[in-house]
Amino acid sequence: MNAAAPLVSIVVPVYNAERYLRYCIDSMLNQTYTNLEVILVDDGARDSSPAICDEYAAHDERVTVIHQTNGGIAKAQNAGLDVAHGEYIAFADNDDILDARNIEYLLHALLSTGADMSKARWQQFGVSQLEDTARQAAKGAQAPNRISVFKDPLRAYQTVFSKALRLVGDHTGHNTEARYFNEANWCRLYKRELWDGIRFPEGMYAQDVMVAGELYSRMNKVADVDRVLYYWLQSAGSVTHKERSFGFYHDNVVAGITNFEHALDQGVLPARSYYTLVGSVDEERTAPDAGTPENKQQYDADRQRMADLLGRLTTGQRMRCAALQRIRLFEKGVYDRKVKNMK
Repeated sequence: MNAAAPLVSIVVPVYNAERYLRYCIDSMLNQTYTNLEVILVDDGARDSSPAICDEYAAHDERVTVIHQTNGGIAKAQNAGLDVAHGEYIAFADNDDILDARNIEYLLHALLSTGADMSKARWQQFGVSQLEDTARQAAKGAQAPNRISVFKDPLRAYQTVFSKALRLVGDHTGHNTEARYFNEANWCRLYKRELWDGIRFPEGMYAQDVMVAGELYSRMNKVADVDRVLYYWLQSAGSVTHKERSFGFYHDNVVAGITNFEHALDQGVLPARSYYTLVGSVDEERTAPDAGTPENKQQYDADRQRMADLLGRLTTGQRMRCAALQRIRLFEKGVYDRKVKNMK
């Protein structure tokens, strides 16, 4: 490894993204930080995405392509992690766009603070904004005003997730927004060793949530860069927006239970996992296939498991979790109307 310019590996699962893939790859190859390994994992795509990946690999030695049979995003992410050579690891979705200074600023934040993970802000955009967003990202964000460092990221993940309360915290001088992050793996830069022994559970919709608790528990410090460095496409066809099966909701229940238990074991209030678990159990009833005997039985088991876990909270803890849940549900309604309907 070149200590002055360490290798950064970017793992990108690719599936039927021919309309957006070039924008994504171009935004990575045009980074101001150039010592990159871009790992494109073709997860059995049925459009021209595999050919696009091979085309880039033929023209830029920094690009590695893996072709595999379709197995889902977790299998693709794991395949990328298994072959990554970088001292630092990043992820991107195949229809999103990185700011030209994404890796430069995130790596500087890691190296200058000794953090285990760095993160930045992101911005949603619709398909009609694709060209404008690509041009904006290519300009490169201005240098950050502030790099904030905080400890105990598991606690921050579990308790700092309400947008309204983050705004209040910033307004009162607590720099709360800097402590916010979710379980998404993009717009982050990780020390490679954080992923030793951690892989995404294959065949699950909530693969990123499943590893969140263990991953954040391994971190001592996180650095936040106060600049938008990642652009997240809002597509009506994405799994997050369209999937409504019982299995989808049940996977989120399992992930909620996993992180709820982990937080309790670490002495952390599982407020975010309370929101995930209670909401997903409730949503299981709305699934079109909720009425099958197997799913009815699973729903009853999930409700009982949820009741057992909530019983481990004190009255005060339950009240706090419930209050945060109500605030977040209101925010989600606003978000769904404004962001998920972007065109």
